[in-house]
Amino acid sequence: MKTLTLILSLIALGLIAFNFTKVDFNAPLQGDSIIALITILAALCVILMMGILRTSKRIEQKVKERK
Repeated sequence: MKTLTLILSLIALGLIAFNFTKVDFNAPLQGDSIIALITILAALCVILMMGILRTSKRIEQKVKERK
């Protein structure tokens, strides 16, 4: 599970970097720039969710160790 979350986070970082190059800073809310910004936001959400998943798995493991 740890490897999967790491791989998904790395893919999301790659998408952020790629889409950052597609943003036209003169008109960021027009054309392909808005699609790039939406994709960047979605990739940031994936990174956040993977962090939450990793944290919850660590908590679950510590609770199991106590029993």
